Amino acid sequence: MSKDGSKQTPETVIQIRRCACVVKGGRRFSFTALVVVGDKEGRVGWGYGKAIEVPLAVDKAVKQANRSMIKTNIIENTVPHEVVGRFGSARVLLLPARPGTGIIAGAGVRAVVEAAGITDIYTKSRGSNNPINVVKATIDGLSKLRTREDIARLRGVEV
Repeated sequence: MSKDGSKQTPETVIQIRRCACVVKGGRRFSFTALVVVGDKEGRVGWGYGKAIEVPLAVDKAVKQANRSMIKTNIIENTVPHEVVGRFGSARVLLLPARPGTGIIAGAGVRAVVEAAGITDIYTKSRGSNNPINVVKATIDGLSKLRTREDIARLRGVEV
């Protein structure tokens, strides 16, 4: 537990960018941080923070990530079905895999699915390779996942 009473989740820093603003006395640098947090039990979120120092940017990103967490469905450490997540021109294909396969994914997608608690998955990223858009597309795909029980309940039938 943290000071404010919320549960502490481990964060993964995906990207840190430096921006320079040229002023009279020289260059003034600022930093941005892209962070993913998750409880490894199906909850995952992302955040983007900006500040004049890296630790402050990471802290802001973690706060935003904790606010933007979503719940996703995981069955036997993989996704229940094939799904495509979209954001901008980024497309991320998530495919279920057998136990022992591991995480077949790039850096941005890997961070998101590890934070969600998925250990066996195939992924393919198409379109944009911008880490922010890839992370958003992956979270979009994870939010679209449904189990058999969810679909049966929505349709009003029994499995």
